Amino acid sequence: MWDPTAYLRYGDERSRPFHDLLARVAADRPRRVVDLGCGPGTLTAVLAARWPDSRVVGLDSSPEMISRAATLDVPARFEVADVRDWRPEPDTDVVVSNAVLQWVPGHRDLLVRWATELPAGAWLAVQVPGNVDAPSHRALREVAGRPPWRAALTPLLDEAPVAEPVDYAGSLVAAGCTVDAWETTYVHLLAAGPDSDHPVLTWLEGTALRPVRAALDAAGWSAFRAALAVRLAEAYPVRHGQVYFPFRRIFVVARTGSAQENS
Repeated sequence: MWDPTAYLRYGDERSRPFHDLLARVAADRPRRVVDLGCGPGTLTAVLAARWPDSRVVGLDSSPEMISRAATLDVPARFEVADVRDWRPEPDTDVVVSNAVLQWVPGHRDLLVRWATELPAGAWLAVQVPGNVDAPSHRALREVAGRPPWRAALTPLLDEAPVAEPVDYAGSLVAAGCTVDAWETTYVHLLAAGPDSDHPVLTWLEGTALRPVRAALDAAGWSAFRAALAVRLAEAYPVRHGQVYFPFRRIFVVARTGSAQENS
């Protein structure tokens, strides 16, 4: 279950990659804009503001997220849907998928399918976290592998493999797209109060810790959370009242049909 409030604790930091991704989409007057994995809808609102004459649709598999999105005063339609089943309508000119596909096994094949089903000249913009080997995730896997939690948690922490930018680029070029692919490591400076939880712990509670919390009872969750907090404090020490939290992200912007047009 997704918790929109937990996810939005670091809304500014989570939204920055979205804006960097969108800056590379040069669509002028798209007919339909689809936000796949729209979450609580706050970034879908950015799409609606940029393209006010477009039909904007936000889709997410979480009913909790869609319920939150539906409360926004935004000229967009929000629906519960699984990105794995989604297929573009003929007038879909822009597709955005921000920090979603890391949860979807086989998503490189999914990207190729979308690219081939979208109309020529459409834009496909994707961002995925590339931090599976970061100290935060290594600490999470290490604590989950301890005897009290190993059996329940180890199977839950396998994110779908995230490829390198060159691999995404290769798949989409082969599908006839022109591609802009890159990576960025953001260094988030997270405030750390003396009586507050470690900020990387609260960050993870909005994303990677969701399946852990769902799998454990209250006592198990409290013990796991305390053990992880110790490891995170070691990996990310507080300096001058804040934690330096590097976060690598991978970006791909593709325009369909353009490779053939330029050949």
